[in-house]
Amino acid sequence: MSNVIFRSIKTPVRKDLTWEEAWVGKDEGLIYCWEKGIEMSFENPELAARAVQGELIVLHWKGGAEKKLKKDSEDGTFNYLATWQGLRGEDLNFNLDKTLTLTCTKHNHKVIFKPYKALV
Repeated sequence: MSNVIFRSIKTPVRKDLTWEEAWVGKDEGLIYCWEKGIEMSFENPELAARAVQGELIVLHWKGGAEKKLKKDSEDGTFNYLATWQGLRGEDLNFNLDKTLTLTCTKHNHKVIFKPYKALV
């Protein structure tokens, strides 16, 4: 059985959450990260446009870069991926049991997304 996280972009962003509501639960804060990405898209449309173009921009979580990295790939967290999907105006949608590799369109480097716990 897969462990899929999904939330439609049509779902309203939750407001005034407690810390526990935001970070404790089956999704471990991924929905909250996604909602923050949605809010960021309204606050910074230029940043959102760069994300829509496939750029893996610097966010609060490991996964983006300001310049080409020396290594061909790096690890990123699902927290980053959730925030990035929200910033792009996408549904929150990925499988927690699988890694996902994306290539930044600006710097042409690969980021391998894994659950945060796998990186600690």
